[in-house]
Amino acid sequence: MYKKLIPSSLAKWGQRLLAAILLGGQVVIHLATGLVSGKIHRRNTIEQMAFVGPQSLLINTITAGFVGMVFTIQVAREFLNFGAGSAVGGVLAVALARELSPVLTAVIVAGRVGSAFAAEIGTMQVTEQIDALYILRTDPIDYLVIPRVIACCIMVPILTLFSLIIGMAGGLLIATSQYSIAQSVFLESARNFMGVSDLLNATIKGGVFGGLVAIIGCSWGLTTSGGAKGVGESTTTAVVTALMAIFITNFFLSWVMFQGMGTASLTL
Repeated sequence: MYKKLIPSSLAKWGQRLLAAILLGGQVVIHLATGLVSGKIHRRNTIEQMAFVGPQSLLINTITAGFVGMVFTIQVAREFLNFGAGSAVGGVLAVALARELSPVLTAVIVAGRVGSAFAAEIGTMQVTEQIDALYILRTDPIDYLVIPRVIACCIMVPILTLFSLIIGMAGGLLIATSQYSIAQSVFLESARNFMGVSDLLNATIKGGVFGGLVAIIGCSWGLTTSGGAKGVGESTTTAVVTALMAIFITNFFLSWVMFQGMGTASLTL
């Protein structure tokens, strides 16, 4: 029995993943035509931006602050033992800008926003509200999906930069209070290590991750079946799939962005 269930579950997941990829292509086409014709649903987009951005700010701030403090605790002592305490701020800045802030922000958004997208649209699907949109000659992609994709692609990079600032503030607090590293030394190190390209790459990662979360959440919602049980399964599977997509995509983005790049640490 279990041997039959596992392949069928994988097949269903594969079909839904393919549907998500196709939805991504449709989103690109609809977004391009919508921008040209001005048919973007602005009210829905603004509502979704408020949901993705400001309402995710508190949990993002708390997470970023403690990540910055924990990272500093792990790094500062070792660096001080090697006489490299002046590099703590720079290492934290590079780690946050290149990996920690984009990925952790995307994970938070996937858990909070992606699950909400899948549950909301999944409920609409099983209660035949999506069919009602077709009857009203309203395309669900234009009305439901595009605003959510735009909101995530705009707000996740902003949350990523905010996460970077809060993470640096948390690291600075621990470095100055616990390890007697001067504030000026910490900030100067961060300025020397981190370049404008790191900030640009962080925002690019945030935009890509936001698009992935929105498309996967919406796609899993649109392909929901089986009533309340199906909505629950779609919500859980959407989050897991979004997390996998974030980590896999992060590898390839990092490979393209940072392979072969030098760092300021080599000149110290």
